Amino acid sequence: MIVLRDVHKSFGDKQVLRGLSLDIPAGENLVIIGYSGTGKSVLLKCIIGLLRPDRGEVLVDGAAVQEMDREELAGLRARVGYVFQSAALFDSLSVGDNIRLGLRRRGMGEEEMDQRVRESLDVVDLAGTAEKFPAELSGGMRKRVGVARAIALRPSYLLYDEPTTGLDPVTSAVMNALMVRTRDLGVTGVIVTHDMRSAFTAGNRIAMLYEGTVRQVATPDRIRETDDQVVRQFIEGRAE
Repeated sequence: MIVLRDVHKSFGDKQVLRGLSLDIPAGENLVIIGYSGTGKSVLLKCIIGLLRPDRGEVLVDGAAVQEMDREELAGLRARVGYVFQSAALFDSLSVGDNIRLGLRRRGMGEEEMDQRVRESLDVVDLAGTAEKFPAELSGGMRKRVGVARAIALRPSYLLYDEPTTGLDPVTSAVMNALMVRTRDLGVTGVIVTHDMRSAFTAGNRIAMLYEGTVRQVATPDRIRETDDQVVRQFIEGRAE
């Protein structure tokens, strides 16, 4: 379980998170929505220890992330996978070698690494692409390789930063189905997105951030029916 309690984070004079509190139980996909600049990606980086909150606490399975030293953070990141918006693949490495990077740091043997590569590519429906290079793949395929690299480490949690940005509707649907599939495999997901189709499809619950805190958190059905005009304006994409 991930717990955020009264989390504050500023960059210079800009206060991004202003007392954010949120519980993310194991076994669900929680989608984070909100206007640009409301702290969605900052929240993800606080969970994995890439940023430390100015105040408040972030707990992952009861351990305080903001108090962890370098070795403890390495242990945390072995259990929490991060799927970057751009996929963040190394162009000079094959798909298989991109996936092996994290496995090799764990001291895993070649045979076991090869098996993990095959298994993770099977999960994202990219079997047979291990020898290809990122430049040979479509944008959607590269994002799925990013997911494969994360799940190869057998994480308890997966953090997704705008996983469907730049994808066409069909490829977005493939990515949404993949996020549901990883949840069904027992991986807890935290999904930052502006894509409401993705939010309603992949999420068990949706939390909207507004002015640095949680405006509303509810199931997709309850979010659709909300009386909160700020939330409704966002999910309906209304300018006024």
